[in-house]
Parts: sequence; C-alpha cells; structure tokens
Amino acid sequence: MAKGEGAESGSAAGLLPASILQTGERPAQVKKEPKKKQQLSICNKLCYAVGGAPYQVTGCALGFFLQIYLLDVAQVDPFSASIILFVGRAWDAFTDPLVGFCISKSPWTRLGRLMPWIIFSTPLAIIAYFLIWFVPDFSPGQVLWYLVFYCLFETLVTCFHVPYSALTMFISTEQSERDSATAYRMTVEVLGTVLGTAIQGQIVGQADTPCLQDPNGSALAVEGANRTHSGTSLRATKNAYMLAAGVIAFIYVICAVILVLGVKEQREPYETQQISFFRGLRLVMSHGPYVKVIAAFLFTSLAFMLVEGNFALFCTYTLGFHNEFQNLLLAIMVSATCTIPFWQWFLTRFGKKMAVYIGISSAVPFLILVALKESNLIVTYVAAVAAGISVAAAFLLPWSMLPDVIDDFHLKQPHAQGTEPIFFSFYVFFTKFASGVSLGISTLSLDFAGYQTGRCFQPLPVMFTLKMLVTWAPIVLILLGLLLFKLYPIDEEKRRQNKKALQALREEASSSGCSDTDSTELASIL
Repeated sequence: MAKGEGAESGSAAGLLPASILQTGERPAQVKKEPKKKQQLSICNKLCYAVGGAPYQVTGCALGFFLQIYLLDVAQVDPFSASIILFVGRAWDAFTDPLVGFCISKSPWTRLGRLMPWIIFSTPLAIIAYFLIWFVPDFSPGQVLWYLVFYCLFETLVTCFHVPYSALTMFISTEQSERDSATAYRMTVEVLGTVLGTAIQGQIVGQADTPCLQDPNGSALAVEGANRTHSGTSLRATKNAYMLAAGVIAFIYVICAVILVLGVKEQREPYETQQISFFRGLRLVMSHGPYVKVIAAFLFTSLAFMLVEGNFALFCTYTLGFHNEFQNLLLAIMVSATCTIPFWQWFLTRFGKKMAVYIGISSAVPFLILVALKESNLIVTYVAAVAAGISVAAAFLLPWSMLPDVIDDFHLKQPHAQGTEPIFFSFYVFFTKFASGVSLGISTLSLDFAGYQTGRCFQPLPVMFTLKMLVTWAPIVLILLGLLLFKLYPIDEEKRRQNKKALQALREEASSSGCSDTDSTELASIL
C-alpha cells in the first residue's frame, strides 16, 4: 500500500455515503508502524569524519610554516610578512559569516544545499593553496601575490568548512548518532593536524636558518649565513615546499571525494519556510544557550590558542629545548588523538557539561607545574600529554554541543529554516577572532618585552613573557570559560526533553503532510 492510501480511504469513508464506495474501496484498517531509529553505519561516520581532514591539514601547515616560508624562502621582509599574515587571518574571520549568509540563501538541489559548496570549492582551493607555496620570479609584486592567494585560499576553504560543519545537522536526526559522528570527526581532525605537521616538517625540514650567537656580530653572522645558503640549496628548499603543497593538495582532494560519495545530506521534515539571513541572525544571536556556549568556548579557545601560538618560542627560549619542539608537539597530538574516544564515552556516560568541566580543566594543574618548576624535559613531556588530553576535549565538545543548541532553537523557532550555517559560521568566526586576538596579544607583548629576531637566546623579560603567555594567561582564561559554562542551561535532562519534543514535531509534520495530500484527493473525488 502506497504511503497515504490508508489515510485517504479513511477520510473518504468518514464523509461519503457507503454506496459511493466500491467494493474494493472499503476502508482498510491500517496499523501505524513505529518509526525506526535512524542509524548511521560506521562507513557513513568514517566518510563524514574524513571530510574534516582538509581544513586541519592545510591549516596546520600554514599555521606552523607559512611565516618561516615567507621570511626565509620567499625572502619577504618581516613587516610585509606580518601584513600578509594579519590581513589573511582577518579576511578569514570575515568570510565565515559571509559564506554562512550565502549558504542560507542557497536552494536545495539534488545533491542537497551544502554539498554543492563543498564540491565546487575544492578544485579552486587546491590551486590557490599550491600557489601560496610558489615563489614567483618577479620581486616587486611578491607581497601582493601572497596576499591575494592567501586570502583566496582562506575564502575557498571557508566555502568547504562552513557547509561541512553545518552538515552535522543533516546527516541524522538522532542526537546520539550526531554525537558519535562528531567523535569520529574530531579524531580524524586531530590526526589531520598530526599529518599536516609530519608531511610539512619531514619534507621541508632542511629549511631551518642558523641563529646568531653573538648579538654584537649580527651583520657578519647574517652575511656568513647567507653565503652558506647558496642558490642551489634555496632552489631545493623552494621545490621541497612545492612538493609538500602537492602532497597536501592531493590529500585534500581524496578526502573531499570520500565525503561527497559517502555522506548523504538529509532534509528536516518540518522545515516550512526560508527566513531572511538578517532575521535569522537576529534570532540566532538572541538565543540564550548559543550566546552562553559561544562566550564560554571563546575564552577556552583563546587559552589553547595562546599555548599553540607561543609553544615553539616557549620551548626554545624559556625552557631551552631547541630540538624538542616537534617531539613535544607530536606528544600533544598523539595524546589528543588517543583520548577523543574516551571523551566521547565520558560525555555519553556522564553528560557534556561534566565532560567540559573535567576535560578542559585537566590541563590546569600541569600548566601550573610547568610555570612553577625549573626547566625539566620529563615534566614538560608529562605536561604535553596532559595538554593533549585537554585539547581532545576542547576539540570534541564544541561541535558536540552546538547541535544541542540548534535543536533547542528549532523547538523555540520551528519555522526558522536555514539557520544552521549561521550557527556554525559564527562559531567559527568567533574562534578565528580568538586566534587573531591571541596573535595580536602575543606579538605586542613580545615586542614590549624586547624580543630580538634571529637570536639563539632572548632577554629575561622575553622569557618571562613567554611563560605568562603559555601558562598563567591560559589558566585564567580556562577558569573564566568554566565559570561561564555554569550559565549554560542545556543539561542531560533538557537534552532528553528536547529530543522527545523534536521527535513529536517531526511526526506531526509528517502526518500533516499526509493530511494535506488526502484533502486534495478527497476534493477531486467529491
């Protein structure tokens, strides 16, 4: 029996005389089958998770190596390099709400509303990414070259990442399935950061420049270093960066293909009308749980970005571990990768708010230990592993809690269709805003402390400033973020209530759709 036929017969029988109905058209009693729980296969979750790797692999390579590439390989002057990096990050933050606006205006297609953005941005993004790592022959327009292609790539990767982030809401209507898929995604994204660091570091590891031991002989030291760095070796270094860019671009394409072929975008049954972007933005930013969770994660994100942005300098100058930075970074990322499944189990067993309190605060005692204790390699490795455990929670929990906030929003605004990209794009915007703030604070603080470029050792005020930026400042920000989480209203009981209410809303929307069809057919019969 086709869908709606039983309802049609029943409604006709209630309004028409029995003589009108033919013998074969007697209303049949139809039993309503219980709706099966929508489950994602492991293959679906893995395909969805792989889609998060391109953003992390390229972002990690750019974050750790673009500055040294501009200064030492492309030989851009420091002031111009700082303009390229700052403008690129500022533009990157601006494009997130802009892309979110464009996505909210996009119609549904045969591929969905989000998938076309991912498909068409991928080939252009890998071209722009490759050209970032290409040194043009002309010198006068070099700064403009890198500025244009850096901003272009950030725009295109935003066209990939914002719809991919919003895709969380359209792979399943079950909260547990979305949480599980998010855990898969976070694991792959952390692996992506390790992969990006490993590929870029192994291929271009010979691009290091010598530091100056004697502050009084800086000119001679630089001249000698430049003489040893012959044109042949510089050319080989340029080729190494291009090779690394090609490998990462290939990974980008493979991950995008797996995502598109392995994930089907689903449409919510109770969506009724498309609201304007600005009305949607006003509704989203006035939604209390969203504002509170964004504010809390803004502080915790700023804390971890301060650690990330200054970790290399802290290990090199404050702790004196000149050759241990990559190993310590690897310890953080491996620890984060291994503990994401644990945090997924923990939030399922004890709730997401408890996971926030335990997970994000777990790094605080070890940061205090590093701040108070003299330089010790073993203690630093222990702190790195503990930081990785906390980083895993910080990676997983925002993307696991945002769908709960959106579900709560849909219950209060059931007719506000197309707001999911606004939720995710503005979260990414605020995260990148935190990244820009951390970069500005770090650079300004080190400048005030008297940081000297190209030195093997730094003055005591610089070492003290780095310790503050990597230990005490993140501790204060983490504690402030955890205090804000006390105001977050969606606990496990609230999540269960929202789940039941949304299920009832979907069933009501489905039955309403059937009733509309029945009324049309009944009118034609009459």
